[in-house]
Amino acid sequence: FVGQSPAYLALLRNVREVSASSANVLITGESGTGKEVVAKAIHYGGPRAKAPLVTINCAAIPEQLLESELFGHARGAFTGATSNRKGRFAQADGGTLFLDEIGDMPLALQAKILRCIQEKAIEPVGSNTTQKVDVRIIGDTKPTPVDVRIIAATNQNLVEAIEKGKFRRDLYYRLNVYPIIMPSLRERKEDIPLLAEHFALRAAGEMGKVPVTF
Repeated sequence: FVGQSPAYLALLRNVREVSASSANVLITGESGTGKEVVAKAIHYGGPRAKAPLVTINCAAIPEQLLESELFGHARGAFTGATSNRKGRFAQADGGTLFLDEIGDMPLALQAKILRCIQEKAIEPVGSNTTQKVDVRIIGDTKPTPVDVRIIAATNQNLVEAIEKGKFRRDLYYRLNVYPIIMPSLRERKEDIPLLAEHFALRAAGEMGKVPVTF
């Protein structure tokens, strides 16, 4: 963390406060404001620090694969599923799951995330059958309990997305237990010289050069 501006000091106070709990966190702010850095600070500064921090970018994985990535799949669940595979929720059991770009998650999958949060359990894709299937069949599956703290992040305005029918209101409230708004650089101009010096020193160290001064 580099900064001494009032906006940044307020952010650090919020990070310290929420780190002590296991509450779900929703981090919002423009691209490049450091949302992932804050997510890591919350995890490693809290009671789950020794457990895994698992990250998934919801915008970087095709919709048809995202459910399997999150919840895992059983062998034979779909073409190419030659063995059982743990999803990100199971990998993060006891720790934290960082859902980056949550605003890009498809609506159908939002409902499944909501159910997982409510029931604290997951059902891998195809977990109730060895036949090849394209979707989960709830029926007689046996949910697997998981204990996961969720930190979500987005550069989108989720309130507007809710009004447009692109994001579930109930999921928003489940994620937005503790909101953190990342200040943009134009809101913390006092930090620009500190940041310039920080990156100059880091670059000089990596390249074996004498750092430039400003």
